Amino acid sequence: MKSTIVIIGGGQAGAQAVDTLRKEGFAGRLILVGDEAQLPYQRPPLSKKFLSGELAAERLPLRHRSFYEEHAVELLLGSRAVRIDAASRTVALESGAILPFDALLLCLGAAPRHLACPGADLAGIHHLRTLADASSLRRDIEPGARAVVIGGGYIGLEAAATFRRLGCEVTVLEMTDRVMSRVVAPDVSDFFTAAHRTHGVEIVCATAVAALEGAARVERVVCADGRRFDADLVLVGVGSVPVTALAADAGLPVGDGILVDEYCRTADPAIFAAGDCTNFPSPHYGVRVRLESVDNAFEQAKAAALNMLDRGIVYDRVPWFWSDQYEHKLLIVGLSSGHDQRLLRADPATGGFSVCYLRNRELIALEAVDDSKSYMAARKLIDARVRLDPSKVGDARVDLKAAV
Repeated sequence: MKSTIVIIGGGQAGAQAVDTLRKEGFAGRLILVGDEAQLPYQRPPLSKKFLSGELAAERLPLRHRSFYEEHAVELLLGSRAVRIDAASRTVALESGAILPFDALLLCLGAAPRHLACPGADLAGIHHLRTLADASSLRRDIEPGARAVVIGGGYIGLEAAATFRRLGCEVTVLEMTDRVMSRVVAPDVSDFFTAAHRTHGVEIVCATAVAALEGAARVERVVCADGRRFDADLVLVGVGSVPVTALAADAGLPVGDGILVDEYCRTADPAIFAAGDCTNFPSPHYGVRVRLESVDNAFEQAKAAALNMLDRGIVYDRVPWFWSDQYEHKLLIVGLSSGHDQRLLRADPATGGFSVCYLRNRELIALEAVDDSKSYMAARKLIDARVRLDPSKVGDARVDLKAAV
């Protein structure tokens, strides 16, 4: 019988684990350690409604403080865990406090990747991962400001859309030949490139940043090909890396994330991990993956919490993701790697459309742009692992469910 459970990480995964443990009847000591001083809060609005000022910081917390008080959760916020002693089942905090545990859950998240070029430490250069990051960025935004976004992924493009709405002049610099190249098909990249350009954003692809220049703060971005872009503020959105040092120092195997099994358990049977920091097996796809998404953080944390209570739940959720840019919504379900056929449903120029990925005629992933109907159908079809008729899949006049 476990009497004490410690959760390290005050993000969405940590908050969900707390919720699940109490709902499922765990009545023992429950401690949540978070290195940020804030209550666990929503991350998606940081690049959108919070950044634009539409959503106040007071509306970001996932739960009010009263929830934690009512459920006897010990909140150690603004506290950093520095060492796990697996042998003695203890966690040491930076403050010197030692926490015992019977089960430990690591929800350490991921950290933004930083540039390694001259000038990368100038004032006015921002990353966007935490509430503090977003608050700092908001202070630099004003109408007419020249904003350069380095990286054309989800965060960079969402922030670019917000900057334009706030009256900034915006340039997006992307190292690959198209935006969101790691996660979407060329048709989807082309659609969002056109949308941003329609709103006045300059998109520059196939360019690498060589330096950032300025006196007291950043004034321009210099690319390897010699092009220079004046900047009053710079947002660096070039990906993230899983936070694994705490686990590695405790002797737990890590790779691209903390390695866990299908039960969210590390090599130590008393230590579990969930969320952006984990590398886990996907039974549905037959590969190991690391995902950065709200849905994965919530659902994997639920599974980990249940398994700390010895429920034996295999985590096998088909992932999904979303991105809001201007009036457009991108919805993605599944993992497209390993597909042998890619089919376009509808003409992107005429409105909503989707890109379907098949493997041996089985639908394994779909990217929907302003096409929630196809997205909802795809979620069920991917879960069911049914084979489809490719000629019907590629015909937008045919309901996707009728392609079975």
